[in-house]
Amino acid sequence: MFVKYGIVSEPKFADRAKDFVLLGNVKKEFSTLAEYSEKVAAAQTDKDGNVIYLYSNNADKQHGYISAAEKKGYDVLLLDGPLDNHFVSHLERDLEKTQIKRVDADVIDKLIDKDEKIDSVLSEEQTKNLETVFKEAITKPGMEVSVENLSADAMPVTVTMDEFMRRMKDMAAMGGGMSFYGSMPDKYKVAVNANHPLATKILSESNSDAQKALAQQAFDLALLAQGMLTGAELTSFVERSVKMI
Repeated sequence: MFVKYGIVSEPKFADRAKDFVLLGNVKKEFSTLAEYSEKVAAAQTDKDGNVIYLYSNNADKQHGYISAAEKKGYDVLLLDGPLDNHFVSHLERDLEKTQIKRVDADVIDKLIDKDEKIDSVLSEEQTKNLETVFKEAITKPGMEVSVENLSADAMPVTVTMDEFMRRMKDMAAMGGGMSFYGSMPDKYKVAVNANHPLATKILSESNSDAQKALAQQAFDLALLAQGMLTGAELTSFVERSVKMI
């Protein structure tokens, strides 16, 4: 924490500390900035030549997202300290062609955009129908639904918040000049995986109530993965799960 405080508060210290400050990943492996860039460059460079550092601020809560990243061969940093939000912004300013994204800021296929096209198993009409089913099933405010062509082994539904907005809200929570971001309503992206078998299963259901129940269940699982399912919504999810067993 002392080193990070010096980096974010004193330019001269930051210039010297870049050679010895350590980045630790979720596996408790430590690297200098130069070592880490070399370590992840091959696997984590996007289509524009930017090296993407992925990080988690809560390894237990974001375990599902970390696991998905590791299956892709990506490394995930652990940045869970009180100064790390500022430290991340400082690193992005100082490191050339480098972007830093929280591991749950988007679906894994888009966190590091390599311009790899994934075809959809659904027709255009089926895609529209699937989107309609989810939009009708999801009543929680602030949720923007879209159907995405993702890997078949990716989650059926993923709930994420844009990296910039999340970071601004985190800074607002700490006080200071970003406080107005804290009053902005939360907005989340709900990515429905067109290539997951569940999408085909939902569309094959002739009963609209059954379609809605499956969509709601998949959405609630995505909320549960984000730690966003609480209170009456959690109770409803449990009761619905029992009925489906």
